[in-house]
Amino acid sequence: MTLFTIPIISQLEDVMKHVLNWFHMTLNLPWAWAIVATTVLVRMILVPLTIKQIHSMQNLQRFAPQMKEIQKKYKHDKQKQNEELMKFYRENSINPAASCLPMLLQLPVFIALYYTLKHYNQNFPSAAHENLSWLHFVPNITFHTTAFWGGYVLLVVYVASQMASTLFMAPTADKTQRTLFMIMPLVFVFVIARFPAGLVLYWVTTNLWTVGQGLITRRLVAKTPAPSPERRTSRTPPKDDGSSGNGASSPIRP
Repeated sequence: MTLFTIPIISQLEDVMKHVLNWFHMTLNLPWAWAIVATTVLVRMILVPLTIKQIHSMQNLQRFAPQMKEIQKKYKHDKQKQNEELMKFYRENSINPAASCLPMLLQLPVFIALYYTLKHYNQNFPSAAHENLSWLHFVPNITFHTTAFWGGYVLLVVYVASQMASTLFMAPTADKTQRTLFMIMPLVFVFVIARFPAGLVLYWVTTNLWTVGQGLITRRLVAKTPAPSPERRTSRTPPKDDGSSGNGASSPIRP
């Protein structure tokens, strides 16, 4: 049984077919630009979740020192460490999964577009001989990306845009995680190169949206303040600065 025989997959393809057809027939957009418009529409719908994603990442950044302390304290007991982290998340209203939701919700769109392009001739029989190029250097968005030289240019743009979007999507990740995130596009490019060029165009557009969104967010959203130093209370003993207490030297009077 192939993936396409699953009913929900064919239903997703049906929806994508009608969305692309609407942009093409109603707004007179070429098929490639209909994909770009669909991508923008999807990202606009996901804006509320994206705002939650930003707040979640800010909370993670804000409480990062406390979470590192928990990890350090229970580094030899992973089960206890996870329990304490979950308790900390609940107490501070942190939802780590919120940062992944926009990405996960784009997966059905990705699958739907893949099958729509794969079955382009069946989905749009009257448009079989229409212009399927994009910016003249991608001659056909339904062909494999590496079927023409323009596809390699598109792959380079994909890698660059994916790396740039990673900088905005994972600001709280440690150095090792960020390095891993930056390497992933270089590995994944060998997989995505086998997909239709229109699918890579979709991913490039969503990456560029993420970059633009990140730039706007950095300007409009206040930076997360650094953790405030521990406040002294009446129970907190004063630090010995050498000017008082036992063993303190007093000035010698003549």
